[in-house]
Amino acid sequence: MAGMASRDHSHLPSQTKKLPLFFPLLSLLLFISIFAVLSSIRTTSSAPSQPRNSLEFIKPPGSDPARSCDYSDGSWIYDPNASPKYDHTCKEIFKGWNCISGNKSNGRELTKWRWKPNGCDLPTFDPVRFLHMYRNTSIGFIGDSLNRNMFVALFCSLKRVSSEVKKWRPFGADRGFTFLQYNVTLAYHRTNLLARYGRWSANANGGVLESLGYKEGYRVDVDIPADTWAESLSFHDILIFNTGHWWWAPAKFDPINSPLLFFENGQPVVPPVLPDVGFDMVLKHMVMFVEKRMKPGAIKFFRTQSPRHFEGGDWNQGGSCNRQNPLLPEQVEELFSLKNNGTNVEARLVNQHLYKFLQESGLHILDITHLSEFRADAHPSAAGGKKHDDCMHWCLPGLTDTWNDLFIAQLNNVKFRTK
Repeated sequence: MAGMASRDHSHLPSQTKKLPLFFPLLSLLLFISIFAVLSSIRTTSSAPSQPRNSLEFIKPPGSDPARSCDYSDGSWIYDPNASPKYDHTCKEIFKGWNCISGNKSNGRELTKWRWKPNGCDLPTFDPVRFLHMYRNTSIGFIGDSLNRNMFVALFCSLKRVSSEVKKWRPFGADRGFTFLQYNVTLAYHRTNLLARYGRWSANANGGVLESLGYKEGYRVDVDIPADTWAESLSFHDILIFNTGHWWWAPAKFDPINSPLLFFENGQPVVPPVLPDVGFDMVLKHMVMFVEKRMKPGAIKFFRTQSPRHFEGGDWNQGGSCNRQNPLLPEQVEELFSLKNNGTNVEARLVNQHLYKFLQESGLHILDITHLSEFRADAHPSAAGGKKHDDCMHWCLPGLTDTWNDLFIAQLNNVKFRTK
């Protein structure tokens, strides 16, 4: 460029002598150019401004919305220098999940494992940037205690960087907080089956179920959402649903003494169906309800099943989870393969039903199952002196922080596609 500039200056004297001959033409061209630019500016400024969405999104540095990544396929890498987004003193952590306070031997090692997808990276979300990006936004977690596990992890991450918080319970929520500086609300709505359910007893005057010999059980209205979240759809901008653990839980719903009895349109489903069929019916109706009632522009996720890691029996059969490190791939298949039909087969069974109803819906699938299957080391186990090992929930800080990294990465990608 310096050479070019030098050559141009060397020709200036000869060009200056010829300039008067072309001056009228140059002036005319300059006038036309200025007129065109001013017309363009006037046209642009007169266009109507677009209304601002309450869910304001700021593009994070280095992101590429066109690039796709299968975050669910990868491996766990040990990083001795990794540090958690928050510590065990966060007061919202349920005592049974606080593995550091509960003196779990590997409690402080859990957050040193980083999930590395094959062919790409899963970014660790920045809590400050997240609060700025999602100012004036409400996020609802709707589901069982595993969704509370995830909700608490996100709350503690944000609380560490923004301490001005209002505690409240919006629209049937079990827990709820608003970060006042940003007007960002997080809420957890507890529901085990998504649908409304409650105890059922035989009527003395008889009925269809009574004639079939049923005396008691649990009535599940497959087409009616639970009261804890039904009204929240008009409030939240982002929702994360889950269900599954209670559907394959004979200790909770005994198939003989207290079975799930399904009702549709207020009438019992006859002949009575097994829980897997009832599960499909609930998913069908709940997806329809959400898509019909959700506020315009809202983003909806359905989280896949969180795996359990009971070895040597189920939770009430002396099962335990004493591993100190993530499983190897062959150990994962041995524990979760549908062919083996083992204690922990529930996760993949539930996911078969979820994918069937979600792939054609407007809900985005948040697939946390496979990456979690490796983490037999990350459950509370016997920490805190439990009567039974907890091999279902997760230590905090711990694995569900990676779930939130995945959730926020996918959330950002969805926002790019919708702009």
